[in-house]
Amino acid sequence: MQSILRSFSPGPTSGGGPALGTELTDEFTGAGIPEIEAVANNASRAFPVYSQTTPEERALFLEAIGEEIMLLGDVLINRAMLETGLPEARLIGERARTVGQLQLFAGILREGSWVEAVIDPALPDRKPLPRADIRKMLVPVGPVLVFGASNFPFAFSTAGGDTASALAAGNPVIVKAHEGHLGTNELVGKAIQDAAKRTGMPTGVFSYLVIDKIANTQELIKNELIKAIGFTGSYKAGMSIFHTATTARRTPIPVYAEMSSVNPVVILPEILQQKAEALAAQIAASITLGSGQFCTNPGLVFLMTSGDATRFEKELTNLISNSSPTLMLNKTVCNNYYNSKKALAGQNGISILAEASDLSTELKSAPALLKTTATDFIRNAALQAEVFGPSSLIVWCKDRNELLSALESLHGQLTGTVMGTAADLAAYNEIITCLNSKAGRVLFNGVPTGVEVCHAMVHGGPFPATTDVRSTSVGGDAIKRFVRPLCLQDCPSNLLPPALQNENPLNLMRKINGQFTTNKINS
Repeated sequence: MQSILRSFSPGPTSGGGPALGTELTDEFTGAGIPEIEAVANNASRAFPVYSQTTPEERALFLEAIGEEIMLLGDVLINRAMLETGLPEARLIGERARTVGQLQLFAGILREGSWVEAVIDPALPDRKPLPRADIRKMLVPVGPVLVFGASNFPFAFSTAGGDTASALAAGNPVIVKAHEGHLGTNELVGKAIQDAAKRTGMPTGVFSYLVIDKIANTQELIKNELIKAIGFTGSYKAGMSIFHTATTARRTPIPVYAEMSSVNPVVILPEILQQKAEALAAQIAASITLGSGQFCTNPGLVFLMTSGDATRFEKELTNLISNSSPTLMLNKTVCNNYYNSKKALAGQNGISILAEASDLSTELKSAPALLKTTATDFIRNAALQAEVFGPSSLIVWCKDRNELLSALESLHGQLTGTVMGTAADLAAYNEIITCLNSKAGRVLFNGVPTGVEVCHAMVHGGPFPATTDVRSTSVGGDAIKRFVRPLCLQDCPSNLLPPALQNENPLNLMRKINGQFTTNKINS
């Protein structure tokens, strides 16, 4: 893999950026068609070798990536601060999350049940027909193309969840570097490369490319050696990738794109009566956290008409009005925030409760709060548009029936939240049922910002939150995006993969004749 960075001195001396209000001066070279084809060929050649590595070998590789990232120390943090404007504490925490994610998948590999080994041994004496020996497991699909996100330069980028889960499954990875943090990508990409060399992984197991032409990105997507795509970003970009991968290729491939979500929050009557001001403070903090640059930002708040709801709205308006503007990731994100907020505010039935001046020239976000009625919300799908930044829309509902109708009109979401007492939750069960059908993760009495990296986490949801409702980009099940089932019938024992061998050398929990067991099979 060729270095894409032509002049780069890591650390605070390498130039300005969002944090300093100036442009970084490092020069990057965009890949052309020959470089794209070479990287794809290298990944394809690596696949037969890498896919046959043992779970332990891949676990050690993932752990080595984490170690190499940590060895970058302040150089990595300083560079990311310059490119993204994100504060040091946030980036240190995100780095820990990224390393933890790699360690999670290392543990999943060692435990092994993710392969879902199923064995139905031969029944030669079965009447009226014998049964063949049939064995099934999940296997890697081939080279995976990953598009990183701008708002998480570590955890959803070069060594983020898509890369970690694809590598864990046994697939080589090609990362299309995000233009918002090219230097950060370079550092992390080389760390992965160093880890691959340390652990004896094949050449081409990981590559990264800077691509500065849309046509070249399209050519990479259309390359027949690419077998799956992971993407985190905007609806427009995600759907463009999806259409290219599914309609412009000779062989369509799966695209796991996390795209658009407004993450509705429903606040029920009794809890409002008890703690309206505290809830307002909780929601305000979630709206403004990280300049609102989270895919789980609470963009909708549903209230039923009452004096307590009015009290909540007044307090939330006051808190948003007095919130300090904060730095956004880059000019593009900042301009998009103000443009999408303006478009929302210009819709019929929208009132502005709190809105500061346009600070896009300073790359700062001015928090905003708007409101509408459930009637207008149901009529106009444009009111569900994501505003990527510190903005939220209150939807006023006359009663529980109107609240339910408004929720039923929602598109698919990453998260849905219910705030309520025990009595509230018992009385409004239909609201919970509705949110369960609309979101990949439903929260109770918490805020949606913040995604825990753990086995049970789901970071996905019905369209347009993702292109595949069955998938998650965070958590243990993320590995299942980049595998396929393989069935072996009457396979000679010497050709069986370890997971399907009678002796069960990996000591896996397997389903044999419909029963889960770690037992060996008597031959």
